[in-house]
Amino acid sequence: MRQTDSRHFGMSALETPTLAQLTTIGVGGPVDQFVEPQTEEEFIAAVCSADAAGLPLLVIGGGSNLLISDEPFHGVVVRDKRHGVSALKTGIALNETAGAVKIVAGAGVNWDDFVAFCVSSGFSGVEGLSGVPGTVGASVVQNIGAYGQEVASSVSSVRVFDRKNGDIQKLNPADMHFGYRSSALKSSMYSAPATPADHYFPTPRYVVLSVSFMLQRSDANEVAFGQLAKALGVSMGERMPIVAIRQAVLRVRASKGMLEDPGRYASRWMQGCKDQSNISQAALQRILAKLGNGVVARDIEEAKPDFDRHSCGSFFMNPILTQAQAATLPEDAPRFDAMLSDGRPGVKTSAAWLIDHAGFHKGHKVRKEAKAGLSTLHTLALTNRGGADAGDIAELAKTLQDGVEERFGVRLVPEPVVVGMNLR
Repeated sequence: MRQTDSRHFGMSALETPTLAQLTTIGVGGPVDQFVEPQTEEEFIAAVCSADAAGLPLLVIGGGSNLLISDEPFHGVVVRDKRHGVSALKTGIALNETAGAVKIVAGAGVNWDDFVAFCVSSGFSGVEGLSGVPGTVGASVVQNIGAYGQEVASSVSSVRVFDRKNGDIQKLNPADMHFGYRSSALKSSMYSAPATPADHYFPTPRYVVLSVSFMLQRSDANEVAFGQLAKALGVSMGERMPIVAIRQAVLRVRASKGMLEDPGRYASRWMQGCKDQSNISQAALQRILAKLGNGVVARDIEEAKPDFDRHSCGSFFMNPILTQAQAATLPEDAPRFDAMLSDGRPGVKTSAAWLIDHAGFHKGHKVRKEAKAGLSTLHTLALTNRGGADAGDIAELAKTLQDGVEERFGVRLVPEPVVVGMNLR
């Protein structure tokens, strides 16, 4: 187990990373303890040790869904270093269809590495989630979704460590209570939207150890999202090779600046967190995206930071409104059928649309010299334009929240886990 702390582990003084070095948005203060378990036993022991000592615990994956203050984190940061993926069984069995295959991945596996493995192996069901940053463990906490797929639709079970009872449990999909960007795991951290619970924050009560997925043994799948169909030049519902779907998703995400910057893996604190071949592919996607967005080839420097990618991804969740609330929006506001948290019919609208139509356009900054700004490619990504701190990002976020609420009466809720700051 990699442990870097001089006060609690009896080691000589060693450097620990800042959270800015571990997160995709590149902000966050120093940490007291940083632990990288190599086995499940070490992983559970690190969690139990922090809890027994009454220390704040942050189990971190790829650092893509976190906004953490610049103050020191006086607790334990644990990053799972287990990267194993295996296909356990194939064929027909209870609750399986012909051609189904069960894949088990450790919580620490880089999510896009997992998708790449599935696509190259001819396992369909997650290719639409290509390029989503983070890890397998985080994918089920957040119930990630994109381009017509949600991780919930392919999860068979989730193996977790229950911090309350101190035992290992297997949670089935029904136990997970998956919803739009939510799960029972995520809910355990909050008493209300964006309001941390008294216990189990910023890490859920149930810490993911591994996830079992049920995928189809097929090299093709239906195209289930309009923008993706357009990128592929096909009709919705048409079947396409999953390799082609993955590449189209990566192109679309890259054109919006919604892929992480592969340059972050050159840092010694990030080395070994992502497969090297996929880092090289991501670097190529970065260059192709810049060319596609009108950047002249001679102006592309691979080592130059791509600030549009220095973000938490989509920063705000798409609001789900009551029908009465939705009726107050302009006629051209996006509307989609959805369920409210209490099970009543609701209406989902677009956070990006609300931000843009409240007057905050691509590239918006609160001040000309501000070091944080909206992406120049996507209004839903708040970005570190170089040298920003967490306060700069929070100021921009609050400006957007206040502006959208004033214009439309809707308070946007952050999608990332926000630690040490109030963005309610």
